[in-house]
Amino acid sequence: MTADERLTLRVVVPDATRTGESVEVRVLVGGRDILADAFGKGPGEDPRYLLIPGGPLTAGSEPHEVRLAKASCTEGCCGALYVTVQRDGEDVLWNGWRNPDEDEVDLPAFRFPAHEYQREIERATADLSWEWPARTVARLLEQDLRQRTDWLTRWECELGAISAWPWRRDQINVFLFHPGRPSVSDDGPWLQFQMTLAVSHDTPAEQAARLAEQLLAADPRQAARLVGGSPEFATQLGYT
Repeated sequence: MTADERLTLRVVVPDATRTGESVEVRVLVGGRDILADAFGKGPGEDPRYLLIPGGPLTAGSEPHEVRLAKASCTEGCCGALYVTVQRDGEDVLWNGWRNPDEDEVDLPAFRFPAHEYQREIERATADLSWEWPARTVARLLEQDLRQRTDWLTRWECELGAISAWPWRRDQINVFLFHPGRPSVSDDGPWLQFQMTLAVSHDTPAEQAARLAEQLLAADPRQAARLVGGSPEFATQLGYT
């Protein structure tokens, strides 16, 4: 079965009083929230993953799988919602729905006119009106630091992410890995550090520039908390 409908991508920001909830992208087809219909175990993906130029929702001739939502606990525990995206002539086809925690997903294939589909992707990506100041600072700071590819080399660190949590709108959090991000192909020791930085009333661009210079000035681990890894890894890397 194929349903011909219009795609709408809506960013939802939780109320600041709801600790632990994240910003999410809700996917509407013909006005119907398909995440609500097919996956009630967690939020839609964060726009920092879905809504980026050339991001995963971009359709090409080769089919690729995109995660639209994941369980609030973990995907390994309670699943996630995936769809396969592919350009098919003058259309974009969504099908191959999958949830690792279920035998099947009760959603049809969707076919969108390619020009309308791309226009909606670009509109949602460009619309940042939902951001609060700290979220904007975090985005600008991360963009800046990722362009300075050698800034952490001398500290044997790798930038993980820079986050602004909806329930703490007066701060951002910088996450670093030492000596690098863990991977399944490398079982060497690793640690994760977190820095919490206050956000002021200055413009987000001014704050991002100032915080970038602050971070670049010294070993960031000296002002950070150790939040990930293991006691064994810490010992191997010289931390007590």
